[in-house]
Amino acid sequence: MSWCFPERWPCRLSADRGQAAAENGFSPQANAKPLEGAQHPDRDAQFRYINDQVKGHQADGEPVVSVDTKKKEVVGEFKNAGRQWRPAGEPVRLDVHDFPGGALGKALPYGIYDLAADTGWVNVGTDHDSAAFAVESISCWWGGQGRLDYPQARRLLITADAGGSAARTGLAVTVCHMPPGTSEWNRVEHRLFSAITMNWRGRPLNSHEVVVQSIAATTTRTGLTVHAELDTGACPTGVKVSDAELNAVPVTGHAFHGEWNYTVHPHPASPTGTTGPTPGPTAVFDRGALSHPALTGMTCTALTETLTADWQTLQKQDPAARRDGGERRRAPGGGRKAKLDLADRVLVTVLQQNLALPPTALAHLFAVTPTC
Repeated sequence: MSWCFPERWPCRLSADRGQAAAENGFSPQANAKPLEGAQHPDRDAQFRYINDQVKGHQADGEPVVSVDTKKKEVVGEFKNAGRQWRPAGEPVRLDVHDFPGGALGKALPYGIYDLAADTGWVNVGTDHDSAAFAVESISCWWGGQGRLDYPQARRLLITADAGGSAARTGLAVTVCHMPPGTSEWNRVEHRLFSAITMNWRGRPLNSHEVVVQSIAATTTRTGLTVHAELDTGACPTGVKVSDAELNAVPVTGHAFHGEWNYTVHPHPASPTGTTGPTPGPTAVFDRGALSHPALTGMTCTALTETLTADWQTLQKQDPAARRDGGERRRAPGGGRKAKLDLADRVLVTVLQQNLALPPTALAHLFAVTPTC
């Protein structure tokens, strides 16, 4: 017995199944991505905190930027999503296969969007998307466009991943990260990167010069302008940072989620032509004025009185007990003498937590050195 299947029997079977599925309420659908995962309980509070930081910096005329790295682009005669105006029937002819082997390299656009000025600055790298590349991009922006636009700036607010570059810019750099799972809400994404993508859609990115020129030609109806540069420098990955180097970074976490919000302070500049330790400031400000609730956000006197009893009890303990039974590590009477009493220490802490003042400013207020 032999079987003879009609030539189009599989297609008829598929059509029958499709009709049956449609009659039961089914239809062909692509995957959707509406699930954001569990929201952090402080997500909305972090957004409000970022908004307050932005308003505070902009009210003082300080720069506020949003930064991130755009999607890596493979450079070559490859198809780019989207369409562009061309004579009818004359599309740009490109390679059939998008194999990276025929690529001319890669382009890594690192974007910096100035919220107040509605301007973009993009550093197009060719090496690796590393922390060193991010720091170098921010430093280049500040050394060029940023310093010109904000000649009197003393602080810089960055929303997104950053850090470390404060020592190079000479500014107090405050970093505020977006809450977990909300990176696409960062303004650089929908104010800058989306406009760049719309501008170069359908155009093959067949050279790094085309990438830079396409980015620089991006404008919007709201007045966005973009400056772009090509960065061919090497940005190594896997660089190890020692604990000593990390501890030397003058970074201070904010009272609210210090792991998301922190300020990197600039290193104090050493006087030219001098040697030895930098002399501390001589001006002494009135402690009563510094303790005013308008500056501290609380009554420091009451806090000091509350801590005094515990402090005195701790000082009266047997030194061996305070060292958990360990032996003395320095000779009697050795070590540095405290230059700030308990009341001053409390006041310094409260001022730093409430105003995020850098060590150099606090040292000037209390007539001590920044290291103290």
